[in-house]
Amino acid sequence: MTSRRRLTLLAVTIAAAPLVLGGCTADRDPAAKGHAAAPELTVSPGDKARDVPVSAEVGATVKGGRVTGVRLTDDKGAQVKAEPREDGSGWVPSAPLQPRRTYTAEVTATGDSGATTTRTTTFTTMAKSTKPQITSTLYFVGNRTYGTAMPVTVAFDPGIPKEARADVQRRLFVKTNPPQPGTWSWLEDGTQVYYRAPDFWKPGTTISVRAGLEGLPIGKDRIGDAERIATSKIGRQQALEIDNATKQMTVLRDGKQIRRIPVSLGKPSTPSSSGKMVIMEKHERTTFDTRGEPDGGYVVDVDDAQRYTWGGEFIHSAPWSEGDQGYTNVSHGCANVSAAAADWLMGVTQVGDLITVKGTEVELQPGNGWTAWNVSWDEFVRSSALPVPPGLKPAPAAPAHPGAVAGGSPVPAPSVSGR
Repeated sequence: MTSRRRLTLLAVTIAAAPLVLGGCTADRDPAAKGHAAAPELTVSPGDKARDVPVSAEVGATVKGGRVTGVRLTDDKGAQVKAEPREDGSGWVPSAPLQPRRTYTAEVTATGDSGATTTRTTTFTTMAKSTKPQITSTLYFVGNRTYGTAMPVTVAFDPGIPKEARADVQRRLFVKTNPPQPGTWSWLEDGTQVYYRAPDFWKPGTTISVRAGLEGLPIGKDRIGDAERIATSKIGRQQALEIDNATKQMTVLRDGKQIRRIPVSLGKPSTPSSSGKMVIMEKHERTTFDTRGEPDGGYVVDVDDAQRYTWGGEFIHSAPWSEGDQGYTNVSHGCANVSAAAADWLMGVTQVGDLITVKGTEVELQPGNGWTAWNVSWDEFVRSSALPVPPGLKPAPAAPAHPGAVAGGSPVPAPSVSGR
């Protein structure tokens, strides 16, 4: 029985039909010299294809065998580095192709009997596009150490429409060492997509990210803006838990309490959000300017501020409320702590550490920060635009403790809520 394996080309306009898998300019068929059946092979882009997007991948349709070799060269004879997709569905150039250049792809397939077929196709990329770009932001910087709850986040402005998300998601790549598979999940409005595994990252994991969106056709009228890459590591396991009932913050490392800190959260008119968030930014000194906001109107300098929502919720030094900390909520939504505690926290926390707040008057809204952990795994995978591998579909067992060790558009201009 023959087997079929299909390699596809992603260089398509998302709202239109894919490029037709084309013919070939070379056909070396060893079956002519013997009785072994050579595999049937068709390569894409089609031979002599023009106006191919610079985001193109090399693809093939194989019947009776598998692809065993791919070579891509430019019009000067230089080989173009490319990597196979993990699922074997294509060969992706390691950088965008150049506009108005001609490329040649040579693909070899080997049949079950050992016979081979080689096809060659030559295509020309399109001129630099004048279409408006969708702006992307990768919230994962290279050469950093992140906390175990750090999701890989890509934001888009404007948001990606639902019909375009699968093709955009196929151009978002994450590799982990040691392997810890995960998936992407979209916000409803398409302005952010998060990548994480079923459980928190293991300390010491290296994560490499590529958002290969430059020149990618997105719908009929827009293209992707840039190629973005970053590699960083995951540091020690740490988590912060804030309980409105006790007005205490518990700092956990490897699931064990290392300190409790009194806090003052948002007063009833400006309540803090309850939910699972992560530290997004750390500032030794910053300015909260809430002039023009409904519940703001003040400007104040603060020390040792750590952001965890886009809406302006921070843990920060608040010496003016130290008498209320541990007893009464007086802030504009932030977690006020003493100057000494804020200074200590700045020295032990990492961007990507989990923060859990419970018992306040309002629930955390999706996308108000990096909210990948504020939903169950089952809910998270339902918002992937591509099928999730079978091994990732079951919901994981609930951890024994939210801080326990586990086995990752610019958004609207961040506002600041006050003291």
